[in-house]
Amino acid sequence: MRVANSPDSTGHDAVDRALEDLSVGEKTWGSLTLSDRRALLEKVRDLTARHAEEWVAAAVEIKKLDPTSPLVGEEWISGPYAFAGGAATLVHSLAALGAGDSPIAGATFGSAPGGRTTVRVLPLGIFDALLLNGFSADVWLQPGVDAAHAKQAAGLAQLDPAHTHGIGVVLGAGNIMSIAPLDTLYELFAHNRVVALKLNPITDPMLPVLAKVLAPLIDVGAVRLLTGGAELGTYLVNHQSVDHVHMTGSSITHDTIVFGPGEKGAARRAANEPLLDKPMTSELGGVSPTIVFPGEWSAADIKYQAEHVATQRLHNGGYNCVASQVVVLSSEWKQRDQFLAALRTALDTAPGRAPYYPGSDNRVGSAVASYPAADVLTGGRVLIHDIDPGKEIDLLQTEYFAPVLGVIELPYGADQFAAEAVRTVNSDFVGTLGINIVAHPKTIRGLGSRFDELVAELNYGTVAVNAWTGVGFLTAGATWGAFPGHTIDDIQSGMGIVHNALLIDDAERTVVRGPFRPSPRSIINREWAISPKPPWFVTNRTAATTGRLLTAFAARPSWTKLPAIFASALRG
Repeated sequence: MRVANSPDSTGHDAVDRALEDLSVGEKTWGSLTLSDRRALLEKVRDLTARHAEEWVAAAVEIKKLDPTSPLVGEEWISGPYAFAGGAATLVHSLAALGAGDSPIAGATFGSAPGGRTTVRVLPLGIFDALLLNGFSADVWLQPGVDAAHAKQAAGLAQLDPAHTHGIGVVLGAGNIMSIAPLDTLYELFAHNRVVALKLNPITDPMLPVLAKVLAPLIDVGAVRLLTGGAELGTYLVNHQSVDHVHMTGSSITHDTIVFGPGEKGAARRAANEPLLDKPMTSELGGVSPTIVFPGEWSAADIKYQAEHVATQRLHNGGYNCVASQVVVLSSEWKQRDQFLAALRTALDTAPGRAPYYPGSDNRVGSAVASYPAADVLTGGRVLIHDIDPGKEIDLLQTEYFAPVLGVIELPYGADQFAAEAVRTVNSDFVGTLGINIVAHPKTIRGLGSRFDELVAELNYGTVAVNAWTGVGFLTAGATWGAFPGHTIDDIQSGMGIVHNALLIDDAERTVVRGPFRPSPRSIINREWAISPKPPWFVTNRTAATTGRLLTAFAARPSWTKLPAIFASALRG
């Protein structure tokens, strides 16, 4: 097994050796049957659980977290839990294909406005229904694609496993520790490409544990791990042996890779003359909105949803591509002031943490400079509100990637607000990765079929209704990526999708739904959802314990593991 952990691991020689290994490994990979590949994935899944403590410890070091803080739960849930779940769902897909079935043969299909077919990807079974009770996720297919075609096409490149597609480069993310290995699995299985994974320098401490977790794939020559900075990355992606590039990061980094840096790069982008001579996919974030529909809420509803929106911003310190940056409110909502006060409190009192991501302080400073009347809260968090009309441009067009949350208000009552909010987020915000909607169940029922039509009008890759789009990220069978239609010279939130462990073709978006209230208030109010406060909430007191238990469960589901998970979750 060779990984890039030798003294010269960041040099061109390391890249050349890795790509030579992968050229040989591609032949081995192409010779493996679906059963062989499934066995490798099962080993990866099991190794994830075995080395989960080491994984989380490395992430805690990178992010300067207090090891005793409940916030460590974020690293369990968005790290080994998410990766183990992705590997386990891919195991299901390969098992189905190996038996001559479709990975979605047993899925529940539905319909959505615009001639769209939907595929239920959460819950997939009884355990999902119990652990995430009240939450659901559906992949919406492109208009006109029916269930029969979806079943036939599911499997993507694994429908012909012997036909490989060369070497793919994955440029890993620097924020969420499961992104890079999940993207590696997607290259391998959705596209049948062997993978050179270059870690983001921020995450270099993850190299030893990723080498252990991915060892089965490294040993057959299907994966090589590399470390290094921008210069090595440039050499790697432009190497003649590389057939495809995938990255997670910023649109600025994307454009530098594709068109080159500085003024010359900008000129090439304007002329749509890329330097990169191979296909590239990407997940690039943007300015994610949360639309809060006006309604009649209880005091408990206001407090809970304020914590919910604060979580959407402050999870991982605000360093998420899909972190909510702007709340869209109705200025005519009678409870506007109460909600804003609760939101300010939630932001101010959430657990503190170090600003670990490079440039965070500068981005916060830029936000305050643009909006000097903003509230600077505990831990350098910023709440921007009471913005003069026409002055929102920086907030809506700049991804701050820091604990900065803004509020814009639309001067419309309930009858007009929904339509105007959808128009605003589609036309005025940069990026299309994800959007959240918070709405009282009575408000949704009052809109009837118009509510689903509004969801269909949103040009976002993941739409979350009374949930955070992060649930879509955590759902292995869901798709993750920008809304289709971006181009290489106007990249916005990127091109292509990842995750999608059911290997669904012709996907357009994922729609996530959750309960408006946690249990027991959800049951009292006839929502029939038994989920307590979710473990990804930044205010959850037992998130670390629940995350550890969930990770063990994701690798090896068992009825005997459920009581401890439920007990921990209820204490959150």
